[in-house]
Amino acid sequence: MSAIPADLEIAGSPWRRALPALLILIAVILGLYWRTAAGMVEIWWRSETFAHAFLVLPISLWLIWRQRTKLAVMTPRAQPWALLPLLAVAAIWLLADLVTVNTAAQFALVAMLVLAVPAVLGLEVAWAILFPLLFLFFSVPFGEFLLPTLMNHTADFTVFGLQLSGVPVYREGNQFMIPTGTWSVVEACSGVRYLIASLMVGTLFAYLNYRSMWRRVAFIAVAAVVPIVANWLRAYMIVMLGYLSGNRIAVGVDHIIYGWVFFGIVITIMFLIGARWTEPDVAPAGTQAATGFPRPAGASARSLFGTLLVAGLILLLPLVVEHRLERSEADAAAPQLRLPGQLASGWSSAGASIASWKPEWVNPSAEAQAAYAGPAGTVGVYIGYYRAQGPQRKLVSSANALVKSEDHHWNQVRTGGRRIEAGGRTLSVTTADIQTAVAVGAASPTRLTAWRVYWVANRFIASDAKAKVAGALARLHGQGDDGAVLVLYAEGEPPAANAKLEAFAKANLAPIETLLERTRETR
Repeated sequence: MSAIPADLEIAGSPWRRALPALLILIAVILGLYWRTAAGMVEIWWRSETFAHAFLVLPISLWLIWRQRTKLAVMTPRAQPWALLPLLAVAAIWLLADLVTVNTAAQFALVAMLVLAVPAVLGLEVAWAILFPLLFLFFSVPFGEFLLPTLMNHTADFTVFGLQLSGVPVYREGNQFMIPTGTWSVVEACSGVRYLIASLMVGTLFAYLNYRSMWRRVAFIAVAAVVPIVANWLRAYMIVMLGYLSGNRIAVGVDHIIYGWVFFGIVITIMFLIGARWTEPDVAPAGTQAATGFPRPAGASARSLFGTLLVAGLILLLPLVVEHRLERSEADAAAPQLRLPGQLASGWSSAGASIASWKPEWVNPSAEAQAAYAGPAGTVGVYIGYYRAQGPQRKLVSSANALVKSEDHHWNQVRTGGRRIEAGGRTLSVTTADIQTAVAVGAASPTRLTAWRVYWVANRFIASDAKAKVAGALARLHGQGDDGAVLVLYAEGEPPAANAKLEAFAKANLAPIETLLERTRETR
């Protein structure tokens, strides 16, 4: 983003002052928010899904270099109004970092870098290199939230294709069984890697080869749809190859190799077809198209210094607020959590037994799990309590799940939502049907129904997003970052299991909430 060519100095002293000022502001942003930047790079390094992000900055710099002739005749000038959106983005970063929403914080960091350009160089310059600036957002590791949806659709298509091909198939969730064995759609089969890579490359192709907006948008849409459909076909063909070969091919590592080879062929064909409608540049190289912006006078040293000073104060503000909050929370003791042996209305843990299952919530500060037998049957209770949250300990995270996709024993069949009456109020919970994994010749599966709800800022919340917002506001009000996940579960078919859970929640949600409040007070 900073690689506006050195030969711009021929435009006069404004560039000689403006370029160093821009570099200083970029260095200040990266220096102050180095933890967010380092977190992005760490994800690029360890995740194959986002390894392409290493290419984003070089590509953006090259795209800016291509505009050097146009930029050379422009006059950079600081635009103080651009500091207002910078302030808004800094506030977004603060809220995101308070509740460790890494993706939102990373988007905010890139937005700060992008806004540095109009703030220091002016709107005319920023408009001339708008696409290279926006292209930087592809460096944010984003898209893993699509995993469950893409996995479900891949399983849907694969099973549908198998049925059309006359292959007997039995499906439970994202696992399905055919005569030659059991298959499972996991994260690597979702196609999210293909989608992200195709979308980035397709957007770049559209920008370089088309001039009209509708062609660019159309090709980007195609670049988003093609990898999804290609992944469906890939999954179907791999299962069919395994079925027809008696599982001698298309299993193990060649499973992945076939997938990437097939994806490469499909994307190459997509680009070859797209190249047929390539549009030439409107103006020959070396000419200067009018931008429509008034041509300002060069920026003075005083205005540049003032812009940098105010920008620095804006960038410091979120860090100062966060530091004060962290100091006030630093002395909090580790939470102590223990479920009682007796709850209300005759529910007792004495002699209670339920299927051995545990939700996969990562690294809680404290956790407790117990089964309770009562008038309506037996219900399991799991509480994961979180305090001093950070990158490795988050109440709401994509790493947390009732059942992980790689779990070979339990399988989450379906999810949903439910409104219940408990503790004298109506609240929402997330529901899931869970059962032991499909296996050839296995006995009838054990079935569980689970209800999940968060406890944040002294109230129960079902939504991930609302829980994050409530947690951020609680920290800003000096209430700490304590929160918990409560999971209730019962065995049996869903109607019977839901009846047990409803009876338990009506009788015991208030006592459990009291337990959580007491845990929070022990700071």
